[in-house]
Amino acid sequence: MPLKPSQVLSLLQAKQADFKAYNQRAFKDIQEYHQALAHASQQSQVELEKALADHVSPGARSLETLGHPNWIVPSNLVWQSREQSLEWVRDRLMGISTFAVDGSQVFPSKDLSIPIALVQVGWFENPHLPLGAYDKDVKLDIMTPAELQTGDGHTMMERQVHKRRFQMEVERLIDYMQEHANRQNCLVFLDGSLIATYAEAFDPESRDFYVDCLLQLLRTSEEHQVPLVAYVDTSYACDLTRMLQRLYQLPDVSSLYDAQLLATYMQWGDRTPLFICDRGSDSTHKGILADYQEQAGKIAFTYLKTHDGYPARIELPVWVYEAGLWERVIDWVRGEVVIGGGYPYVVETADQVAVLQTQDRQMFYRILQDWAEGEDLNLRFSRKMVSKALRR
Repeated sequence: MPLKPSQVLSLLQAKQADFKAYNQRAFKDIQEYHQALAHASQQSQVELEKALADHVSPGARSLETLGHPNWIVPSNLVWQSREQSLEWVRDRLMGISTFAVDGSQVFPSKDLSIPIALVQVGWFENPHLPLGAYDKDVKLDIMTPAELQTGDGHTMMERQVHKRRFQMEVERLIDYMQEHANRQNCLVFLDGSLIATYAEAFDPESRDFYVDCLLQLLRTSEEHQVPLVAYVDTSYACDLTRMLQRLYQLPDVSSLYDAQLLATYMQWGDRTPLFICDRGSDSTHKGILADYQEQAGKIAFTYLKTHDGYPARIELPVWVYEAGLWERVIDWVRGEVVIGGGYPYVVETADQVAVLQTQDRQMFYRILQDWAEGEDLNLRFSRKMVSKALRR
């Protein structure tokens, strides 16, 4: 049955006090952090480092010169028309190759008698030349029962698929950087974070897997001197709020995150100074950066206002800053966002290339069924799946 709006409204009214109390607490907490941010932004880099000297893993440490109110570096980018903004983009991106990879998958289905999965990664390279010459392509892999069976049921099979997809995405990024070694007129995008915090809750083998993939990516970027950025459109990272909490003994507010704190002060194109991510461990878990070996202190981040919502988080290897490429790279990111209307065009297009549509999944199952019959394999589809296919 459809949702009953009257019941929803009645429940909201009955629990109104809880929501108001939450709002009041949240407002008080964020006001305290705003005051702390204003005070901290008046301190020099030296003063801030001295204040943090006794804190182990305070969340973040400054990399770039501070001194901007509320840690916001204004872009002063205002255009009168779409044409003006695109002209600015052409001046920055002409001849700069941007590259991104994304993936899609068909998970193992309980409606099939044999565990099987399909993984596809797609990539897009935009050389930003007058004649175009884009590069789009895909790569497939099929995961067999031997690759999927872990002894821990369907959930673990899906995790194996996620791992294979991530591995294929990273491998393609690495291949591209190796093919473009020492070419600093290109920019590689990772759709997601360079810091695998999500893997902290996984089993040790899966945790090590994700860290190893990202270490290979970071090392390849540094070794071949190819700029790399990780773009996180919706970030819940708390590195700066953790730093403020340590500096001013503020309450630990788990619902407050960096992007939320900074958004009030930012206009389109504005960014924060660069910080080094310095997350640590606590009594309940081991922080993921503890496994990053020599790369543990080499991941920088900034927040960049790219649309009407909260700012995006941009992460990159510290070597990009040390090589003097940082200002150019952030303009390249801004340019991609302008083209994409609020999201990097190269990342958005890679997603479109990679995605498996409903018809692709149906084709995969037809090919699988025909092949299994030819190989005399006992592949059975559930009656539920057959019924759905007939109805469609």
